[in-house]
Amino acid sequence: MNHVELTACIAEASPLRYTPAGIPAANFVLEHESEMVESGTTRQVKLTVKAVAFGALAEQTGRLALGKSFRFAGFLVNARGSKSVVFHIQAFYPVSEQVLNPH
Repeated sequence: MNHVELTACIAEASPLRYTPAGIPAANFVLEHESEMVESGTTRQVKLTVKAVAFGALAEQTGRLALGKSFRFAGFLVNARGSKSVVFHIQAFYPVSEQVLNPH
């Protein structure tokens, strides 16, 4: 199963664009920072990941404030022609609130 949930803030957001098929798309850079316990040891975790949203979700995420934390849900794919990973956002939640846009 390829399902990811990540609490992160939007560090960068590109302007809304449209695919050749006319579907709205928005690209983001998400940043995550937390402490995790691994093998009994607390570890500082920092992560930056490229993300994309399509359709009505792209229009909604495009209005989110930079620097504000959200919980994002989606899946990971390799970027075209690259070994890097892109997080495809399928839903986002304000931290500690209900879902804004389920799948």
